[in-house]
Amino acid sequence: MGETLPWYGALPAVTRSVVGLVAQAGIAAFIEWFRNPGAVPTITADVFGSAPREVAREVTLRQAVELVRSTVDVVERYADMLPDEDERALLREAVLRYSREVAFAAAEVYAQAAETRGAWDARLESLVVDGVVRGEDDDALRSRAAALGWGPNRLVAVAVGATPVGEPEQNTERLRRDARLAHVDLLTGTHGDRLLAVVGGRADPVTVVATLAASFGPGPLVVGPVVDGIAAAGRSARAAIAGFRAAAAWPGAPRPVAAEDLLPERAIAGDPVARRQLVDEVYAPLAAVPAVLDTVTTYLEQALSVEATARALFVHPNTVRYRLRRAADLAGHVPTDARGGYTLRTAVALGRLAAQRT
Repeated sequence: MGETLPWYGALPAVTRSVVGLVAQAGIAAFIEWFRNPGAVPTITADVFGSAPREVAREVTLRQAVELVRSTVDVVERYADMLPDEDERALLREAVLRYSREVAFAAAEVYAQAAETRGAWDARLESLVVDGVVRGEDDDALRSRAAALGWGPNRLVAVAVGATPVGEPEQNTERLRRDARLAHVDLLTGTHGDRLLAVVGGRADPVTVVATLAASFGPGPLVVGPVVDGIAAAGRSARAAIAGFRAAAAWPGAPRPVAAEDLLPERAIAGDPVARRQLVDEVYAPLAAVPAVLDTVTTYLEQALSVEATARALFVHPNTVRYRLRRAADLAGHVPTDARGGYTLRTAVALGRLAAQRT
C-alpha cells in the first residue's frame, strides 16, 4: 500500500496500523470462508469490526476502495503461484466473489457513518438556529456553527417564512442547493409554522433570499437586517420574526421584504424595537427642525396636497416642496410616497406619545 498509494504514507501511524489490521482480518476471514464456501460471510463484523469509527473520517470511501483493491491484488498475485490451473481459477473466482462482498460492506460502513454524521449535523444545526433565535452570543454558538462548516462571515442576516408543505428533508435539501448556487453559507431550522434561514456572506440578503423564496411556504417572507457575525444574528432574527408576525397588516408587501420596511406594522403590533427605531431614526431628526416637522404633519393632514399645505402654513408652495425634500433627507422616507407617508405618520404619532410621557 505504501508503494502504490501516495496518500497512504500521509496517514497517522495509528490509522495505518488499523488499516493493516483490517487487511489482515479480511484475509483471515476469506481463508475461513474459503474452507467452508457454503457459509454466509459476515464481512462487516469479521473484517471491519476491528476498525474504530474515527477511521471512516480519516479514510474516504474512494481511498477505502483503493485499499481493498490493493489487498485483492496481493492475494491474486500469490494465488498465481499455485501449480494447478484449476486451483488457481477456483481461488481467483473465490477472491472475486469475496472482494465484491467486502466492497459492499465498506459502502455500508460509510453509509452508516454518513447517516450518523447527518443526524448529528441536523441536531447541531438545530442547536445553532435555536441559539440564534434566543439571542445567544457566546463561543459555544460560534464553535457549533464552525463545526457545521460555517465560514468566518462578517455579514449575516436571518430570513423567516412559512414552513412549506411536504417532506421537510426534501425542502431543506432544496434550500441548501439553492444556497450553494447563490454562493452563501446557510443554516436552517423549523420552528412550528415558521422556517428560519441564517444566511451568511452577502451584503444584499434580500436579493439572496429572493433566490431561495421557492423553498419557503406561501405567504410573507421577511429578511432581518445585516449584522456583524453569527454571534449577533439574534438581532436580525428578532427583527425578522417580528416582521413576519406583523406582515399580515401589509398584504401588498413584496416577497421577500426587509424587516426595516415593516417598521410601522411592527410598531402597531407592539414591537418595542420598531417603536424605538421609528422615534429615534425618523421622528427625532424631523423634530430637530420644527419647520420641517410642521410641514410634514400638515402635508399628511391635508391629503398630500402641496397647495393646501402652503395655504395652511402661509408659505409658498415651493417652500413646502423644499421642506418635504428636506424631510426625506432627514428621515429617510419620502412624504410624497404613499408608503413613506404612512411610515412618517406612524413615526410622528409615536414620537409625540414618547414626548408626552417624558
